[in-house]
Amino acid sequence: MKKEYIKLIFTALILLCIQSCADLDLPSDGRLTLKDMFSSYQRTKNYYNSCKAYFPQVGFMYQEQRTPLASFSDEAHDASDGVSGAVFDWYNNRTSSSNNPVAGSYSWAHYFQGIRKCNTFLASINDPELATAVIDEDEKNGWIGEILVLRAFYYLQLIKRYGGVPIIDTPYEVTHDFSQDRRASFEECVDFIMADCDAALAIPESEKSDIGFRWYINDNERGVITRAFAYAVKSQAALYAASPLWKTGESKYDWQKATEITKEALDQCLAHGFELFNTKPAEDIAQNAYAYYFILRSDPSRSVDKETIFESTSSRTNVWKYAGTPITEGAEKAGAGPSQELVDAYGMQATGEMAILGYNDQDHLQPIINTASGYDPSNPYEGRDPRFYASIYYNNSPRSLSTGNIEKDLYPMSLNEGVKNNVTVTRQGDEITLTTTGSDPWIHGNPIGRKLSNAEKRVVSFEYKSSQTVSSVEFFFCVAGGPQGGVSTGENIRIEASSEWKRFEYDLSDAIARWGFGVNANGGAQPENHFLRFDLTGGAGYEITIRNLRIEAFTPPPAPVPVETFVGGNCGISDDITETRYTRTGYYLRKFNNYKSNVNVDGDGFMKVFRLAELYLNFAEAASNAVGHETAVAGTTPGAAPLSAREAVNIVRARAEMPPLPTGLTPEEFQVRYRNERQVELAFEEHRFFDVRRWKILNETDKFVTGMRIVKENDKFIYNRFKLQERGTNADKYLILPISLSEASKMESFTGVNWQNPGW
Repeated sequence: MKKEYIKLIFTALILLCIQSCADLDLPSDGRLTLKDMFSSYQRTKNYYNSCKAYFPQVGFMYQEQRTPLASFSDEAHDASDGVSGAVFDWYNNRTSSSNNPVAGSYSWAHYFQGIRKCNTFLASINDPELATAVIDEDEKNGWIGEILVLRAFYYLQLIKRYGGVPIIDTPYEVTHDFSQDRRASFEECVDFIMADCDAALAIPESEKSDIGFRWYINDNERGVITRAFAYAVKSQAALYAASPLWKTGESKYDWQKATEITKEALDQCLAHGFELFNTKPAEDIAQNAYAYYFILRSDPSRSVDKETIFESTSSRTNVWKYAGTPITEGAEKAGAGPSQELVDAYGMQATGEMAILGYNDQDHLQPIINTASGYDPSNPYEGRDPRFYASIYYNNSPRSLSTGNIEKDLYPMSLNEGVKNNVTVTRQGDEITLTTTGSDPWIHGNPIGRKLSNAEKRVVSFEYKSSQTVSSVEFFFCVAGGPQGGVSTGENIRIEASSEWKRFEYDLSDAIARWGFGVNANGGAQPENHFLRFDLTGGAGYEITIRNLRIEAFTPPPAPVPVETFVGGNCGISDDITETRYTRTGYYLRKFNNYKSNVNVDGDGFMKVFRLAELYLNFAEAASNAVGHETAVAGTTPGAAPLSAREAVNIVRARAEMPPLPTGLTPEEFQVRYRNERQVELAFEEHRFFDVRRWKILNETDKFVTGMRIVKENDKFIYNRFKLQERGTNADKYLILPISLSEASKMESFTGVNWQNPGW
């Protein structure tokens, strides 16, 4: 009867004991017994949902400055570096076991509270004395599968930060003996994570489409944990366990094991319809598919976005607000300014090569330029990896992609077959084929019917097909009787060959401004007499088919204001520590940012927790270390194709419109290229902070970052690299974060063992 009548209100002594391991167990809610809770379908469902309340809403979530985790790595330097708070403490090496700037809301205590909730749910729903509610068996099993995976995910977040932690799989009783608790090893924790995920995946899929532990969910079920999520947890846990920071000589989680686990995860996701997002956006929406992916909210049904496995469920990234450019309406701070080191990581699109191979000096001011890449230090932002333009605002980058809502005055035109020279005309529906038969071929259009407007632009346009390039084309504006000194565009226009329908346009505005419109432009001739003469002056033997011939008159919108990061520019760099609205590095964050976002509308994207590209990269890392980057690994899933590490990386690069990695790379060269690929593909997605730790290269990457100070002289830009303050956060103790002093002290008092991580 004890567990049936456990209440939330305990004596102060019992509360202290239970909370001594981060509040690891509490009863339901203080008003209901667990039997009351699990005797009702709705209350059981509510408790299941409460287990998800501890899921981290990744993004701009780190303490007072509302900055991303990237600001605490070599990806970025936050403009709040002079303001008291998390960023200031991290950059000034003020981290301690009682002050962990990167813990934020998601600390040791937070995740163990979530684990406690999961334990209580799993124990209660499987207890026939407590779980008496009538629940469809498939639905109940679906909840169980989700909570098992959720508990595994919470453990994964803990071990990434703190290393091995206590494994707790049942609710603590009031009489629990804390002196017997111990920290499990990293491998033991990964074993536990794998077991939870495998137990969930062993649950048979329901034949019902809307319940059960499923691969496919509906758009109104955002936040439901899926089978793909379980595989993603397994992949990341195995990768971390095999990495240098955590791999021990006797551990079962070597690179071979990580390869097997991640290949299965990747194959299963591919078999169930996941694929990299590759939808090309309109030019006024985003620069490319990669950019579009990070501002388009995922649809859980995967009707459009088939890449996202799980997305942060409640908080937009708010780049416009917390890492916005000063010219963005409502922007509060510059926030996480991308580092020069991150900018240097983006390769060159034309060659596919890395632009910068490293540095000749300890301060990163003398880059080793890859001369084979095509990188030009005097024009450093030209021709870079398309992911660069999707992720970073650089000097003179367009703040807006809008082409404006252009109101066009259209003047449809038809051709007059009766007034022509050395041209034959063939009609088929709305298509007209013109064939030239001699020198000086031309044809009149029929009268336009009204006078052209005084818009800034007057453009002749049509769609066409042509088997060969038509050279030396001319247009004349005319009035009745012929050109009579009308507007000649000059014999310098080419209509390129095209077997598919292609748009042709030519701006007549300058010619009209020089010559007017016909000899009677200011009066005399009636507007309906105006017409266009089309001269195909290339001679005989040309054939072109056209449709939708017209003149478009319009005034284009003002040119978008560029982001000027040069000294004195509208978003110019600042080293004034009291000024948080201007970048410290010479760059602003663009990834996740919809340029339309401002104080009136927030269209920024949601951060992805897991996505398919990560599985490709996880596999590439594990496989290259296990069997080499050129060796294809067979799949364990029926129908799965063999895949090599290099091929996996190239799939990710292809979506980004980057050339494939070449064959013949040495293992060392491939590792450099792989790590560089991971850095740019997953930038600002909370991977780099952990990657440099598990690779044990923190001492090389995180001592400081650099920026680019640009000076404008006589319309020419001078680029000067500079070093920002040393942070002191690259010491070995920063490989693993400190456990809260209060938690470590309490557990040491119970167990007699120091639970604190090395150096803290």
